[in-house]
Amino acid sequence: MSNPTHLQYTAEHEWISADGDTARVGVTAFAADALGDVVYVDLPAVGSAVTAGEACGELESTKSVSDLYAPVTGEVVEVNDAVDADPSLVNSDPFGAGWLFVVRVTDPGELLDAAAYDALVEA
Repeated sequence: MSNPTHLQYTAEHEWISADGDTARVGVTAFAADALGDVVYVDLPAVGSAVTAGEACGELESTKSVSDLYAPVTGEVVEVNDAVDADPSLVNSDPFGAGWLFVVRVTDPGELLDAAAYDALVEA
């Protein structure tokens, strides 16, 4: 599986797309496939602080409930209301319409490039 090369990744299967001091966050196709059909998302609230590597929400699927981890440290400035209304977007378009939230980054944490993430999930 090849992941978009313009994104950065975490070992917990989140991706970020940085744009200046903000970053859009989602979960990878690998994570979406492993979760199964996502039926509910619990996203961090706008204005809340998130810390890289710590749980900041949950994704519930027909199989299980999984923690959502913050890939970076910062303040949540936007959440994807479309995913809140239709959680299946996480499965159908994880790198596009299925994004989860935007954070104003204060510390980028430990991120992987696409090649390193590909190697991790193929191991």
